[in-house]
Amino acid sequence: MTLTATMRFVDLPAFGAPEVMAFSTGPVPQPGPGEILLKVEAAGVNRPDVAQRQGTYPAPKDASPILGLEVAGEVVALGADVTEYALGDRVCGLANGGGYAEYCVLPAGQALPFPKGYDAVRAAALPETFFTVWANLFQMAGLTEGETVLIHGGTSGIGTTAIQLAKAFGATVYTTAGSVEKCQACIGLGASRAINYKTEDFAEVVKAETGKRGVDIVLDMIGAAYFDKNLSVLAKDGCLSIIAFLGGAVADKVDLRPIMVKRLTVTGSTMRPRTAEEKRGIRDELLAQVWPLLEAGTVAPVIHTVVGFEDVVEAHRLMESSRHIGKIVMQIG
Repeated sequence: MTLTATMRFVDLPAFGAPEVMAFSTGPVPQPGPGEILLKVEAAGVNRPDVAQRQGTYPAPKDASPILGLEVAGEVVALGADVTEYALGDRVCGLANGGGYAEYCVLPAGQALPFPKGYDAVRAAALPETFFTVWANLFQMAGLTEGETVLIHGGTSGIGTTAIQLAKAFGATVYTTAGSVEKCQACIGLGASRAINYKTEDFAEVVKAETGKRGVDIVLDMIGAAYFDKNLSVLAKDGCLSIIAFLGGAVADKVDLRPIMVKRLTVTGSTMRPRTAEEKRGIRDELLAQVWPLLEAGTVAPVIHTVVGFEDVVEAHRLMESSRHIGKIVMQIG
């Protein structure tokens, strides 16, 4: 196909509320060594995009300043040394930035083929949450068959992915959510017990459900507000994996004794600063172990809504409201 010289993209002239985002026109980026250029058909909307727009999650110096970390579309140009993809291939992937645009450069090692039977919208709902859940829950926390896990924010994009993957790999899943409807959705995805944190104490419920043993792993996106309770619900040799700080990043007067008494591990990570080699390693494991589950229908992205490119402001408002269950995806192409 013949590439245009310019493209539309969502500009961020200043930090602030969703309304600061505006459409602009600029040059189509060119892929460097080891990179591919996608004509973007769909892009996921994620919490890190909101944080970047607010000024609390800056793009790395070598990344595109344009918002957007997950995309799906057609490969239209190849950088030097790219051998695993060809022009015309349809792929999704974890971008280092630049996803809210008609074209996006993507490291080839962070790209994956569309699962069989998937269109661009469904494929765009995969990369950010599946990379994050696989790295934190399976690689770092080491979730294995027969273990128990508490997943906070069960109806978020991360939560809906984590519940399904944990269940698919033989774990017992407990989760928290903020309404009866959301709790029912979590049960439908495979959770054994969904705890309405607005009406129940999740620590008391988990202890009752596990005969006071606790869970092997807690996957947490709340942070400081839940830190003490998370430690209290972990079993001996358990692991707390922190992936976000929606409830604050600084915990005051924390009792550290449970960490020593129960030999706990506290870990956490963000995806964006990881090296290209680390992200390729996650990509390879997803392709080998998770893509077959997607193609078999054992696991699937939960998509709350699909919006048009022009509706990016509304998409961010919805993300901030937390009314959604699952992913928010923008159709671009």
